[in-house]
Amino acid sequence: MEAVMTTEKSVETPPIDCVGVICFRGEDVLLIKRGTAPRKGEWSIPGGRIEMGESERDAALRELFEETGIMAVLEYKVATIDACFEDYNYRLHDYAARWISGEPKFGDDAADARFVQPEELDALGMWPKTREVIETARASLQEQQML
Repeated sequence: MEAVMTTEKSVETPPIDCVGVICFRGEDVLLIKRGTAPRKGEWSIPGGRIEMGESERDAALRELFEETGIMAVLEYKVATIDACFEDYNYRLHDYAARWISGEPKFGDDAADARFVQPEELDALGMWPKTREVIETARASLQEQQML
């Protein structure tokens, strides 16, 4: 299922491993408005840096809860994306997830959090790779009839 994508020009620093969670509640996807760099002010999927000794999956669930208060079950890795933002290299490990409980409330480094209907996504002007992984996860979950 996982796709490897590379975007933007890299800089001469080792990549920082991060996770992202594409969490669905029915057809709606959970998004956060980034409260800190990189990409401050943009809508994105919840996520953040993997801490020392932490697995990708554990980091994904931790970041999801810290940023939104949402509990979910992770399904599988959707993509690994190498990206450069604001002079740092990032390796983004994005996971599909299904909502279990909680209502979105922003915390940690998010400025807002909410479930967004599919028809609202284009108006948010998010990073194209984020939009791409959302649709990849949605299609795959629908194919497996998990949504």
